[in-house]
Amino acid sequence: MKLEPSGASLARRRAASTRRRGRLLLAACVAAALIVAANLPAVKLLLPAELWREVAPVVSLHPIVAEKMKTLKAESEAQGIRIAITDGFRSEAEQNALYLKGRSAPGDIVTNARGGQSYHNYGLAIDFAIRTKKGKVLWDTAYDGNRNGKADWMEVVGIAKRLGFSWGGDWESFPDYPHLQMDFGLSIPELQRGHRPPEDLRLAEEWAQQAGSKA
Repeated sequence: MKLEPSGASLARRRAASTRRRGRLLLAACVAAALIVAANLPAVKLLLPAELWREVAPVVSLHPIVAEKMKTLKAESEAQGIRIAITDGFRSEAEQNALYLKGRSAPGDIVTNARGGQSYHNYGLAIDFAIRTKKGKVLWDTAYDGNRNGKADWMEVVGIAKRLGFSWGGDWESFPDYPHLQMDFGLSIPELQRGHRPPEDLRLAEEWAQQAGSKA
């Protein structure tokens, strides 16, 4: 003979069913929120880029940086200042070798960045120096080769900043006077996760503004 469930038993079953539906609803809401969030630029930057696209290795200067570098050289020369680009893209192996200088290799310490920790490793930075009329390369920040009463170095820095570069000489902890970079709002950890600025200038500027809104 089949016994009818008691009132207490029915109540427990209904409560368990309600909890299951609640957990399913919560899981669905979380999944939907994650899908929406993953399409937001600020959230995407927190995730490895390889989750939704292949990340090609960087082997040269970013095209926008390369173009701005040419403009920097031309505008500096128009002011009577010739510059030498002493470094551009730098591989992680080259970065590690540079990091060892003054540590386990001969020379002075020139960087605190290991491989993968420098904007050079992502094609977003260049180093410059002043080239005299006789072809000598100088790292003299006070040199006034065009004799206008201003340091050539700082004139170049001014042009570079107007073109969109930031200057390593402004760093408080470890100033790097030859260093110029265009990071497009990307931090080193974001670059390490495979994120890259677009190669089109307009898109890169828009993208940098979106990335900058994450703060």
